[in-house]
Amino acid sequence: MGIRITPSILNSDVSDLRGELAKIAGADWAHVDVMDNHFVPNLTWGLPVVEAILPVSPIPLDIHLMITDADRWAPAYAEAGAQSVTFHAEAAAAPIRLAREIRKHGARAGMALRPASPVEPYVELLGEIDMLLIMTVEPGFGGQSFLDSMLPKIRAARRAVTDRELDLWIQVDGGISRSTIERAADAGADTFVAGSAVYGAEDAAAEVEALRSLAQARHEH
Repeated sequence: MGIRITPSILNSDVSDLRGELAKIAGADWAHVDVMDNHFVPNLTWGLPVVEAILPVSPIPLDIHLMITDADRWAPAYAEAGAQSVTFHAEAAAAPIRLAREIRKHGARAGMALRPASPVEPYVELLGEIDMLLIMTVEPGFGGQSFLDSMLPKIRAARRAVTDRELDLWIQVDGGISRSTIERAADAGADTFVAGSAVYGAEDAAAEVEALRSLAQARHEH
């Protein structure tokens, strides 16, 4: 199972997104949090910013839509060229149709679950998506502490994926740092969003590598 480190640019220096993306060129994907101030109590950026950074990003963009009207907006991000687009299960009226539409535009389709949403109701949908994102904090703000109560949910997701022999990435987002990444990897996550841990470090590139080796060590056990 491959390990992917996907730093979030939420905590980066927004006045220099090109330079901030260059700092994480050694990561696998750049995680872009789109918030609409409705689904979550925060407002970040939208399609125009994604369109502006797509041509200058050294790595593919992993868009995380924390927005109410996912069915309407998610396909536009895939159409713009984002390589992965994740919508929230709680915000999608027709998740299977939406996942298929995202894939039709050539992007990977991801589905995210807030901490209070269990995996079980969505298990039969897993074959329709490329990635399941399990939020390990309440979405909306960077810099929050990792919720250990989400570990059983990550394990349940990993069991469901293994039982069905699916090629599905399990991503975790929220409070991922050197002190928590091993627990998340042990539980079965393989794709890790780290925001403040990477951009708060003196050397963002070195932090990406440190996180990668910690996660890889758990998977090799």
